[in-house]
Amino acid sequence: MQYTEISSRGRDNAPVKEIPYKNLCGKMRAEIAGYAETLSDAKVREMFLNCFFSSLDTAAKRLSDGSTFMLTGDIPAMWLRDSAVQVMGYLPYCKEDDDVRALITGLLRRQFYYIGLDPYANAFNEEPNNRGHKDDVTDWDSPWVWERKFEIDSLCYPLWLLQKYIDFTEDYSVADDGFRFALSRILDTFETEQYHAERSRYIHSRPKYPEFPTLQNGGKGTPVGYTGMVWNGYRPSDDVCDYGYLVPANMFAVVVLRWLESHAERTGILSEKERISALRGQIEDGLQKFAVYDHPDFGKIYAYETDGLGHFNIMDDANVPSLLSLPYLGYCPKNDPIYLNTRRFILSRANPYYFDGKIARGVGSPHTPDKYIWHIGIVMQLLTSDDKAEREKCFRTLLNTDAGCKVMHEGFHCDDASHYTRPWFCWANTLFAMAVTDMKEKGELE
Repeated sequence: MQYTEISSRGRDNAPVKEIPYKNLCGKMRAEIAGYAETLSDAKVREMFLNCFFSSLDTAAKRLSDGSTFMLTGDIPAMWLRDSAVQVMGYLPYCKEDDDVRALITGLLRRQFYYIGLDPYANAFNEEPNNRGHKDDVTDWDSPWVWERKFEIDSLCYPLWLLQKYIDFTEDYSVADDGFRFALSRILDTFETEQYHAERSRYIHSRPKYPEFPTLQNGGKGTPVGYTGMVWNGYRPSDDVCDYGYLVPANMFAVVVLRWLESHAERTGILSEKERISALRGQIEDGLQKFAVYDHPDFGKIYAYETDGLGHFNIMDDANVPSLLSLPYLGYCPKNDPIYLNTRRFILSRANPYYFDGKIARGVGSPHTPDKYIWHIGIVMQLLTSDDKAEREKCFRTLLNTDAGCKVMHEGFHCDDASHYTRPWFCWANTLFAMAVTDMKEKGELE
């Protein structure tokens, strides 16, 4: 299949020119400025503007080949996952602002190109400059690849962004040859990783830095049995999985596969519809049979990880996809009984990464220090709740734990928000801006 190649050189063989988005998207900027004036609280207004424009003004680059490169923040690489979320708040403005449409379609084009290069990589360079984790042991490499940790959600997020973009615009032209080539690689990879031990050539380890755990067993990971689910090496935090089937990531795969099934004709993938349907059914069957854990205190809940051999990792991590985020992703409704049981577990001290401190309580991650709560986790709690008091409490926590920076962070100490990780984290900033608009739409914010 033919697809348009992303180049690091222009038509005259000169380096691709970078055009910062700081001076673009004028129509959206004007509308957001007016919207911000409706926010009566000065701090909310300032934080909303800072966070809404964080990705656009500090991380996005339009390249002269028409594609978009999106930094995750304070790391000079583009994550497939982060970059998709970073533009979610801009989607409502695609119809009226050509720059916004170019931003998102250009990002999709670059994401699908990267996946076409290597569906096992999670983060990529702007140019084929060989930067990144080059001491890692893996079965394949490219100068485009920053890091090669296989995470199912890295393949799901661009498809989810495509779905959301089409939902807003009804513009199916973005489902082009690049998309179809990338999708073929995604489906091949998912089907291979259903039989990881038997069929996969993928390995990954980082022996030079033993303080950062990576896949055991020669880079293949701990043993797994067949479940129908897709094997996953690393979590959305980029931490190694204890057990190979990451449940929320497989649920996310179901979400994007469902959409592809129902839009197969319009996206030009009708020939793949039966294959997609079969894969989605196998994953769903595996989730029903292997992902539900009978907890003595909370009843039937979803496990975070399992291996298909009777072992479960009972926890949740603030990074999305998480178990807490399932209604936000579209896997299940907020009132799903097993989700509600799981949610009660997640937001309790039974979850080893739920922290309750002097200034805040919420979900953290083993990726950050002990007792560090994630702003992303608090936003997910807010967006997946219909309880007005809970939502208000989450929102006040976000406002009160910015450490005076007027933006979000990765994690902060539950007793002292002045101790935090990552001063520049666009993913969390985008989600805060989306929380503001969600609160405003529901009449919970003046």
